[in-house]
Amino acid sequence: MKREETIDYHIRSAWHAIARMYNQQALKFDGTMSIGYALLNVSSEEGTAAMKIGPLMGLEPRSLTRLLKSMEEKGLITRQVDKNDKRSVRVLLTKQGKKMKEKSRETVLRFNEAVREEVAEEKLTVFFEVVQKINQIVDRDTIYDKVLQ
Repeated sequence: MKREETIDYHIRSAWHAIARMYNQQALKFDGTMSIGYALLNVSSEEGTAAMKIGPLMGLEPRSLTRLLKSMEEKGLITRQVDKNDKRSVRVLLTKQGKKMKEKSRETVLRFNEAVREEVAEEKLTVFFEVVQKINQIVDRDTIYDKVLQ
C-alpha cells in the first residue's frame, strides 16, 4: 500500500498543513500554535486549573510545564495557588493573554469560515462522522489484538 492510500497519511498531512498555517499566524503576534491553543483552553474569567490544561491539549506534564513557563515569561499568564485547594495551581490570563486569546479565537474562526465557504455542509457532516468513527476505533484499543497474538 502506498502512503497516499493510507488514512493516517491524509490526516497527518492535513494536520501538519493546518499547524504550519496556525504557527505562521501566531508568529505575527510572537506566539505559537501551542500557546494559542493553551490560551483557548483557559477561562478568561476565573482561570483554569493547570492540571486540566494538559489533558485538553494532549500534553505530558513536563511539556505542559515548559509551555506554561514560556507563556508566563511572555506575560500571557500568571500562576496562582488555588484558594480552595492549596495543592492545585490555577492559570490566569493577563490583559495581554486575553488579547492574544482573542487573536487565537479569531484565527480559528476564520479558518473554519474559509473551510465552510468551500466545503458543502453535507460533506463536512460526513467528515465529522468519519473522524468521530476513527476516534472510536482508536479508543477501543483493540486494533492490534488479533495481529499480535
